[in-house]
Amino acid sequence: MSQLEQLYSLYRKYPVVTTDSRQAAPGALYFALRGERFDGNQFALAALEAGCEAAVVDDPSLPENPRLFRVENVLETLQQLAALHRRTLGTPTLQITGTNGKTTTKELTAAVLSKGKRVLFTQGNLNNHIGVPLTLLRLRPEDEVAVVETGANHPGEIAFLSDIVAPDCGLITNVGTAHLAGFGSFEGVVQTKTELYRHLASNPNGVVFLHLDNPHLREAAEGLHTFTYGSPGLGAKVEGELTEQGPFLSFRFRVEGGEWLTVHTQLVGAYNLANALAAIAVGTFFGIAPQQAVEALEAYRPTNNRSQWMKTERNELIVDAYNANPTSMHAALSGFASMEHAHKRLILGEMRELGDASDEEHARVAAEASRVGAEAVWLVGEAFRPFAAEVNAKWFADVEAVKAHLQEVMPQDCLILIKGSNGTRLFQLPALL
Repeated sequence: MSQLEQLYSLYRKYPVVTTDSRQAAPGALYFALRGERFDGNQFALAALEAGCEAAVVDDPSLPENPRLFRVENVLETLQQLAALHRRTLGTPTLQITGTNGKTTTKELTAAVLSKGKRVLFTQGNLNNHIGVPLTLLRLRPEDEVAVVETGANHPGEIAFLSDIVAPDCGLITNVGTAHLAGFGSFEGVVQTKTELYRHLASNPNGVVFLHLDNPHLREAAEGLHTFTYGSPGLGAKVEGELTEQGPFLSFRFRVEGGEWLTVHTQLVGAYNLANALAAIAVGTFFGIAPQQAVEALEAYRPTNNRSQWMKTERNELIVDAYNANPTSMHAALSGFASMEHAHKRLILGEMRELGDASDEEHARVAAEASRVGAEAVWLVGEAFRPFAAEVNAKWFADVEAVKAHLQEVMPQDCLILIKGSNGTRLFQLPALL
């Protein structure tokens, strides 16, 4: 029996995995991961004392202990174990990626599928080389479908994660300008995201959920088995169109030429139409009835600073402060421009990881912000500083400067869009507004 098979046998007895010794518990396995500022090996013995059945370690200097499972590389072992578990169970698995909307699409898809299936899905945004294997190791024999979100900030990452996930189905929400410092260009983004399609091409039964409105994805999916969704008139199996966004998205859809059904969501922004249609398409493929999809989408409430509407004692807020890139900024500003309100304001945080394109993209966003009909535009972060005066916007160095200004000038009876990269920490503002 190989070392991996020995570990899998141990995992089958104790199928709870933790990488945080502070969450050590009886019946769990502790994986001693290393990071830039920590080494989990240092906490392995403490995890055992806290009740973990075994600790997987890669520090040869640790003392002899029968409950220490020694390997060459803990992270690689974690990934190999997850891949083995996924293949052993054979649970039908959907892998989701994309520049924008992948977390919202994952949440909506899980909500729809849960109407008729037992679903395992990625928690939060655990979508990287550590989060993906941790998600797969939560799979249980009784799960009927898995929805796994995967992210990337450099070429080859989606291909690597696809090898671990071994998806039966794939969904790319869109391709846009994000993480350009890692990808080098928009073409680099397209090549990396569509690594998922190329992985599925090797699976004779692989299925791509394809958004027909996106020409880049249509081209990349040529020759693959597809289940399509999109705007009316494109021949999609699931077609839908916007009916209202004020501020919440309402739309109608039909499945393969059937009756039209209307959905009133609690999502903000017309850009969420594609995410909702994707969820309906996946649900349809897995046997969820259209009316069940309506119920699931209408019951979903965003709570993660993504397209989230809030009403405070003073203002109405649209909080989209978890992430930002040029594509998602354009979508948010376009949607905000179409909303009617007597007093609209913008608070925009800078976009990170854009490399050489940063100045050009921040200038473009600043200019677009000046045209949405807002009575005040606040731009936050060093990347926006050169462009604030050009568009008559107020510039702030960071979120603390915004907080200080709010002590002097508090908006009242306004509709305020708050959007920026997570690192700008604009998610701290709703509690003050």
